[in-house]
Amino acid sequence: MQDISLYLCIGVITLFFILAIIPEVFAPFPENKRFIPYMDPDTVHFLGTDDMGYDIFSLLIYAARISLLIGFCAGGFSIFIGTATGLVSGYFRGWIDDLLMALTDIVLIIPKIPAIILISAFLRPSIWILILILGFFSWETTARVVRARTLQMSTSGHVLSARSLGFSSYQILISDIVPVIFPVLLPKFMLTITGAMISEASLSFLGLSDPTMNSWGRMISDAFTHGGFIREMWWWFLPPAICISGAIISFIRIGMVYEKPGQETMVE
Repeated sequence: MQDISLYLCIGVITLFFILAIIPEVFAPFPENKRFIPYMDPDTVHFLGTDDMGYDIFSLLIYAARISLLIGFCAGGFSIFIGTATGLVSGYFRGWIDDLLMALTDIVLIIPKIPAIILISAFLRPSIWILILILGFFSWETTARVVRARTLQMSTSGHVLSARSLGFSSYQILISDIVPVIFPVLLPKFMLTITGAMISEASLSFLGLSDPTMNSWGRMISDAFTHGGFIREMWWWFLPPAICISGAIISFIRIGMVYEKPGQETMVE
């Protein structure tokens, strides 16, 4: 049963990836082609049209590109900062460890959503600025987990042997420690992707994202602000919400692959 759910989640993510890479193959219309506004679903427009006359089904397919791009880029940026910080802190220890962990504690106590909203409100809306902001406020838990594993591995026999043979710190970190902590990084990466997608949807709903950026969160925001909820046009706001939920559940399930008995505390 668990294997079936895993394969199903992999299939969902694969489908979203295909839609994001080649949306023009599956979308019945270009995302900027306009028709009569507020049309109900029919055989031509499977999900009707929005307030501007755009085909909602086509927008849904094209929106997968932005939503996944934000999730993966923000997640990758966060994992890179957290892994580098944790490795350096746990391996070299001393004042470097104290400094990096103090910085981690500062980021950890910052209220993330209010800080993201404040920064997004003052900066010019841009997808890359949003990715940097979301990634910067999501790395501290990864740094702590990686530091704990690095402290444990730095005193192991094969690492001490590598040191005695004259291998550089960089070689030891990349060759001996990173492969061991990879099962910890995968679940954190998946959780960071889901967190970034949720944050993007929240910011879009509040009107703090790039207005030219078509994402699933932006579609829900447009439905709320342009009469979709009042008109009870569930085909406008429900499909992107289902896509976001399906992607989040699938990423979390895939991240659980490396969770084994006795490793829960290590992952969290």
